Amino acid sequence: MANQTLGLAPNLYQYFKTVSVRESEILKQLRQETAKHPMSMMQIAPEQGQFMALLVQLMGAKKTLDIGVFTGYSALVVALALPPDGQIIACDVDEETTKIARHFWEKAGVANKIDLRIAPALETLDKLIAEGQSNTFDFAFIDADKSNYDNYYEKALWLVRQGGLIAVDNVLWGGKVAESEIQDNRTQKIRAFNEKLHQDPRINLSLVPIADGLTLALKK
Repeated sequence: MANQTLGLAPNLYQYFKTVSVRESEILKQLRQETAKHPMSMMQIAPEQGQFMALLVQLMGAKKTLDIGVFTGYSALVVALALPPDGQIIACDVDEETTKIARHFWEKAGVANKIDLRIAPALETLDKLIAEGQSNTFDFAFIDADKSNYDNYYEKALWLVRQGGLIAVDNVLWGGKVAESEIQDNRTQKIRAFNEKLHQDPRINLSLVPIADGLTLALKK
């Protein structure tokens, strides 16, 4: 995992942030709070959040999915980019980290846009499909347990509309995916996932080397 863009020298990364990233005060505060958490590396990079917000605005998205909430940065940055009637269905199982998320969503004035579902994400996604919400979401962000990436992707494909976008985090996995000697389960799962999407005729694809690698899959 990486919470800044891989492969940039420190001085170049600092310059990049200086001339690119426009992080609001509430997002900075959430990042600072998350930095105290032992799993703070799970938080997305500010440049990635800004990029996702821009994509949501370009699409005119109103209804989105956040699969894997952690302390709420990805949901917050998207919620801030959505129109007043925008909605996020946010999926997570951790009551403690999502308490931090709820606090900052309230503080930012966007809690009314975010419907947090505390349950295994696959159960939540299956329920949305059963309720007839297939083909109604504009955007989905996947950043949860890597062993289920393929399952989350398949459910998201049902739920997003034609022309909807699925964004998937950590697909470069700190560079491990390119090291053939690394054969742990999560690395192998991400490799297989990347290879599957490369051949998937249901989508248009771009893997963007921002942060820890962000795959963009546009549903045909």
